[in-house]
Amino acid sequence: MKGSTVPGIVSEPEIDDVTEADVPWVVIVWTDPVNLMSYVVLVLQKLFGYSRDKATRLMMQVHHEGRAVVASGRRHECEGWVARLHAHGLWATLQHDR
Repeated sequence: MKGSTVPGIVSEPEIDDVTEADVPWVVIVWTDPVNLMSYVVLVLQKLFGYSRDKATRLMMQVHHEGRAVVASGRRHECEGWVARLHAHGLWATLQHDR
């Protein structure tokens, strides 16, 4: 049969890569010997819009535990927050929260 098409078996494509969700990424502020506690509170209020009480609780967590998660979201958002924290002289990193 000239020009006829015979259907074949279609198999699922092999996928080696596992796609991870973009969220949640977390922003971590680390303790440092330079910045005053009151300054850290002000920066957290300014950048994240936190109340004075919440910013103070986070600052105290940094002071006592050495670090605190101050925000979470998509990677590009967290990268921006880390950059802004660095611009204010705070030591911050981001991490994929699995």
